[in-house]
Amino acid sequence: MTPEAFELWCRALALPSATHDYLATIRGRLPVRRVSSRAGNVSGTYPSRKMGVTIQFESHKVELWAILVMDQDPEVLEFFDQPDTFKLCYPGTHTGKMQGHYYTPDFLVLRKGSVCFEEWKSESDLHRLAQRSPTRYQPVEGGGWRCPPAEEATIPLGLPFQVRSSAELDPTYIDNLIFLEDYLSVPLTVPAQVHAYVLQRIQEIPGLPLAALVGDGSGARPHDIYALLAQNLLYADLYAAPLIEHRHVRLYLSADQARAYAHRLPATLASRVGSPLPEVTPPLIPNTPLLWDGLCWTLINPGETTTTLLSEKGQPAQIPSSLFFRALDTGEIKPLGVTSELPITSPEVDRRLSLASPEDLRQANERYAQVVAYLQGEKETYAKTPPRTLHRWVARWRSAEATLGCGYVGLLSRKAAQGNRTPKAPTEPRELMDTFITELFETPRKAPAAAVYRAYEQECKKRNFTALSARAFYDRIKERSGPEQTEAREGARAAYRERPWYWELQHDTPRHGRRPFEIVHIDHTELDIEVRSSSTGQLLGKPWVTFMMDAYSRRLLAAYLTFDPPSYRSVMMVLRICVQRFERFPQSIIVDGGKEFHSVYFESLLAQYRCTKKYRPWAQPHFGSVIERLFNTTNEQFVYSLLGNTQAAKRARLMTRAVDPREHALWTLPDLYTYLVEYLYVIYDQNEHSSLGMSPQAAYLWGMRQGGEREHVRVAYTDRFLKETCPTTAKGTAMIQKGSGIKVNHFYYWNNAFRSGEVVKTSVPIRFDPFDISTVYAQVQGQWLTCRSSYVTLEGHTERELFLATQELRQSARRDGKRAEISAARLAEHMSKAGTHEELLRQRWSDLEGKKVFALIAGQSGHPQTLGGMIPLPVVPPEAVKEVAKLAALSQPVDVSRLKRLGEYR
Repeated sequence: MTPEAFELWCRALALPSATHDYLATIRGRLPVRRVSSRAGNVSGTYPSRKMGVTIQFESHKVELWAILVMDQDPEVLEFFDQPDTFKLCYPGTHTGKMQGHYYTPDFLVLRKGSVCFEEWKSESDLHRLAQRSPTRYQPVEGGGWRCPPAEEATIPLGLPFQVRSSAELDPTYIDNLIFLEDYLSVPLTVPAQVHAYVLQRIQEIPGLPLAALVGDGSGARPHDIYALLAQNLLYADLYAAPLIEHRHVRLYLSADQARAYAHRLPATLASRVGSPLPEVTPPLIPNTPLLWDGLCWTLINPGETTTTLLSEKGQPAQIPSSLFFRALDTGEIKPLGVTSELPITSPEVDRRLSLASPEDLRQANERYAQVVAYLQGEKETYAKTPPRTLHRWVARWRSAEATLGCGYVGLLSRKAAQGNRTPKAPTEPRELMDTFITELFETPRKAPAAAVYRAYEQECKKRNFTALSARAFYDRIKERSGPEQTEAREGARAAYRERPWYWELQHDTPRHGRRPFEIVHIDHTELDIEVRSSSTGQLLGKPWVTFMMDAYSRRLLAAYLTFDPPSYRSVMMVLRICVQRFERFPQSIIVDGGKEFHSVYFESLLAQYRCTKKYRPWAQPHFGSVIERLFNTTNEQFVYSLLGNTQAAKRARLMTRAVDPREHALWTLPDLYTYLVEYLYVIYDQNEHSSLGMSPQAAYLWGMRQGGEREHVRVAYTDRFLKETCPTTAKGTAMIQKGSGIKVNHFYYWNNAFRSGEVVKTSVPIRFDPFDISTVYAQVQGQWLTCRSSYVTLEGHTERELFLATQELRQSARRDGKRAEISAARLAEHMSKAGTHEELLRQRWSDLEGKKVFALIAGQSGHPQTLGGMIPLPVVPPEAVKEVAKLAALSQPVDVSRLKRLGEYR
């Protein structure tokens, strides 16, 4: 809202002046805290279209969903994350004493007719918190939740407080909002011919399935339909089915038409438009019987492009899915009435069947045959069975049928339930044993079980108890083993390996997205290989690789290799490579807690391209399992087959010089990058992926076709894009000084446009190239200008070299007890003498190798390239071996006494 609109809104709600001033303060300031992912949650930021800023969230399944709904809700005018902090006071659960702590609500929401603080939590968490702290969270009769302490704390502010539950959020609707986000943020004009054809088809057949429309050969693509839906030129119930599932999406001209045709189909579903809407009639699942042209058919596979049917004569037939759906809508094909209801049985039936052994089931089957024969009067079948035994089986059958709804379980053997299963040992020693295990064994001290048992024996003697045996004690420890016990003894990270994977057992948004570029992972790892300098043969150590991977298709979008440790520079490079190859920017990026992902540069870049950022929980790699698995696959299938790989170094005590990776290292960074990207972009890309059942490339192409090509959000790989992806300083701007130019990172930079008196003493946005600090870019009067440094010696040096030189000068000053004077002249002189500084020299060699990698990246086209067919065997040519040996010999100390004596030159 503009300031004028805000004033009118406050007057319309008759807000007190104190509340007005308080809201104005919140609207004009930043959030009071930054969210984090320390409690196993996924936090991040979302670029809100409505607010024009990034909004924080601490839960990607509750708070982020609430943000998506509020961003789309026309009733919501503004909303602010982490708006303020106030103190909550409420009686403790056990002691009854008043306790207090500071608390920050999730959002402050300004709606057309109201304003309130909101806290969003999952329904399961609210039930758990209500049991643990009933004085803080309380259920409301008729549905909903409240927090009395927060309500009391916000009374002086003149604002209400609400607790909102995940039960209010529909996963299908959220899924569709995420799916349509590209079309909602950037409007797209659909060709007039396609638009007219789509309207005509839906006018003829209201409720036409999306699969029938896009598969009829008319040229209408899913991409066009999604654009029309986003602009409200078509209607589909976003609560009914995910838009990617074309067979289940019904299209109408408007919501009113959808209501009008709701009575046409028997099955209905709940809708948010006010009345039931039609669903697919009836659910098209395999083995559904159909009536077509007087014959009975069975639906075998309702595919996206082809539908397979089986006639009553046993002959299969395949027809286009568009023709099948059209015949289904016109009534030419009619589903026959089948009931999908299953008989309701007691959970006790399932329990007994799950406990029955194969022998128990075989015995029950024999008894069942005898009981059925008795009930049907077939005396010859049960003649050899004793009458009393037969009558007992029939009685057990009838009892189970009456009480459990399944007489069969009454015939199961009861041997498994025989015997006394209550503990034989006295209660006191057993309880004392559990106490000792909890207080002495399950502690970070990691006391041995034998020592704890001896202490338990001594305590039993003092209390005149008979101690349980050591075998019983150790068995009890084994019974209690698991993640909880491991966490108590070794910590949460050790216990994380034992925790089961999380399986989604209810409908939810898919964890890897529904299309390419919806969810992307970025992560770094150090490759297990030693690399040499291509110029000197010097060992430079192990390089770092950064991967950018599409979660939906498992396709690797970008890979970058460098000697520098993970930083924003590596992130910048993989984003550039991704745009260079695909001309696309991801919709959301999942990263870990590295500081390079918390930089202002990274957040600004994602906000500029409307990308949601999500942080994985700390020390929980399962959240990034797809990219972690690719790291392991790359090592096993590629790196470990190269000379110089460091598998032997992982067992340092057993390693000898003969197997030392440093003795066998032959690969250089440019060569390694060349073959690495060939493996990743070609071989891995085209091999079948075990989780997909197809190659990542095929999954990518299929997802792009079904999810829409989305050409309107393409990002061109231009000089402007390269400048926009360059970092800036902490301030972001620099003032143009007369005769000197702009000062960036200790150095002045100049462009002839600075001579104009109109720009002198003005602050301009700036960017700098982290791989060449002799150049910066300044946006002067709306145009990006290239500015050069007056120090020629800076050319080709990187930002990391500048950082190391600065640190070295400061360290020298501290050593001499002087104040460090970091001037441009001293820095330039120091960097020009890098040959005398080992760390700077090593960085210089690493940067020279990196520039060769840049040349390889610059030579790549917008599509994956085959760098010479299949990857060759990882054997370096003999010429390269000789060259490396020659370079290594040159790097050895020179023995002057062995040099030949030459004549004097006059």
